[in-house]
Amino acid sequence: MNLCVPRRTRHARLTGLALTLAALLAPAAESELKVGDLFPDLSGFSLEGQLPKELRGKVVVVDFWASWCGPCRQTFPLMEELHHRFAKQGLVILAINEDKSRPAMDEFLKEYPVTFGVVRDARKRLATAVNVPALPTSYIVNREGKVHSIQTGENIIQNRKAFIKEVERLLEKNGKKTP
Repeated sequence: MNLCVPRRTRHARLTGLALTLAALLAPAAESELKVGDLFPDLSGFSLEGQLPKELRGKVVVVDFWASWCGPCRQTFPLMEELHHRFAKQGLVILAINEDKSRPAMDEFLKEYPVTFGVVRDARKRLATAVNVPALPTSYIVNREGKVHSIQTGENIIQNRKAFIKEVERLLEKNGKKTP
């Protein structure tokens, strides 16, 4: 850098350089997943565990959770209930665990056994890509693969019936009736 450049110009250049570097190094806010966005293809995130074979044409609840998360202990039984009630109508529940320790996840699952799919995002690549705001957070994805709603744990717990109704309404679209 030429030190003979006037101080204001140097300051402006340094500020511009700092802002450019900050923009390049900071996580992109525009990468935040929003209602109406396509949910990312899960196969590109190196998740540990078995992903569902086919999600196209299904209503999917993608639930981010961790063993240390208190509200997850309240939402997990609801996810299991939804799975039992609506799997035959095209609902898929997929729980994405964010624990660094697999034994911590396994211990939680011993206490709260489930029959729906559970995978682990130990490196938090998927969680970072969608910018998960809190744990638990559920992304309800419609049959076209678009995010229909984003619900955090407190909202799910306080509005359990509304959460179930929302899933039912999505399942009823395209002539699929729930029992």
